[in-house]
Amino acid sequence: MKVSMGQPHQIIQGANEDGTPTGEFFSKEEGHTGKGRHHFAISIFIYNNKGQLLLQKRKHLVFDYIWDMTASTHQLHKEDGSNETDEEAALRSLKREYNIDPDDIKDLRNFGGINYFAQYGEFCENEHDKILTAELVGDFELNPEVGYGIKWMDKYEFLKDIEANPKKYAPWAVAATPLLKRHGFFNP
Repeated sequence: MKVSMGQPHQIIQGANEDGTPTGEFFSKEEGHTGKGRHHFAISIFIYNNKGQLLLQKRKHLVFDYIWDMTASTHQLHKEDGSNETDEEAALRSLKREYNIDPDDIKDLRNFGGINYFAQYGEFCENEHDKILTAELVGDFELNPEVGYGIKWMDKYEFLKDIEANPKKYAPWAVAATPLLKRHGFFNP
């Protein structure tokens, strides 16, 4: 199977550690090569009315074949000079990865951001990752270009598993878990 490199010619936005923009824009490749450049990203968890999270076994250039949050991407710098909002990037990612339309989710919530760095060989993740959640109320289908598979997992079981077995998960999912826990996302 071919591992997805996403959309490598994207222009992404630099971020300071405090989550403010640096005013710099650079290629996705520059942001992820060597030590990379600190930049914005988003990760989103979709949940259902049974209290389960949708996890993806991600196809990824660096962190391949590990469990991840539902979807992840970068806020793009658009041709018109504007930047995608966190919510626009999340909706674009859900559409690309699952063919989920905005009408298929409700209660889109932004919990703020976390900083993390993870390196593997010549590539890295060096991100200020905004963490979002939403409830799925429609249908979806995983795009086989981005993931090997999916599973629904009870929120509390996920929390126990990621804390006990962090190497099974994407580093950004591990880094995001304490933020979501502080905000009571895993509470029954």
